[in-house]
Amino acid sequence: MNIVITGASRGMGRKIAEKFAANNHNLFLCARSEVQLYKTIEELLVMHPGVIIKALPADLGDRAEVARFGEWVLAQTGRIDDGKPDVLVNNAGQFIPGGIHNEDEGILETLMEVNLYSAYHLTRILLPKMMERRSGHIFNMCSVASLNAYKNGGSYSISKYALFGFSKNLREEMKEFGIKVTAVMPGAVYTDSWSGSGVSPQRIMESEDIAGLVFAATQLSPQAVVEEIVVRPQLGDL
Repeated sequence: MNIVITGASRGMGRKIAEKFAANNHNLFLCARSEVQLYKTIEELLVMHPGVIIKALPADLGDRAEVARFGEWVLAQTGRIDDGKPDVLVNNAGQFIPGGIHNEDEGILETLMEVNLYSAYHLTRILLPKMMERRSGHIFNMCSVASLNAYKNGGSYSISKYALFGFSKNLREEMKEFGIKVTAVMPGAVYTDSWSGSGVSPQRIMESEDIAGLVFAATQLSPQAVVEEIVVRPQLGDL
């Protein structure tokens, strides 16, 4: 399969890439940091030399960059196997804490661009090929913040609510085309953003947990779909 993952250079995106590469699937990746992205590719190729792994640095908070990445994916996958993206993982995202009443001007626009618009526009670019072949699977990395408001969530929570709404609407539209849509809503996962927080890694989930669930959801029969994945730390949300 051809697997497209955004925000793939670290955290959950990196682990999802590792999981699919370990199972011999082709990867087409993007991330904002060119250095970190190419380092990730280098490390993945060492671990899985028989897999096709390609990447394009892109800031998906910029619509033009989304379009550039999407067209690049179509050009790359067109030269491989059946010429289509099989799985799209809209993982690129950004978290900026704050309250609606006191966060800096422009935070809502920034987070909507990264957390919602990037997924919306990239999906629209890649969907026609999936619809033509009547197959595919789209994962939108939402959050438990998509389900419940919480203190200091502000515009981040708003953007994740919106991403969940996008997922639900897309699911309804794509049923007849055989395309699966899954909203992934994790609680706290130990990534770079938790470094220095004082929270023990044993208190929250691992990125491998999310990667395993995403991969497992792709292994079902064509007539079955996991619509929502909600996963939290065993001791509950922080």
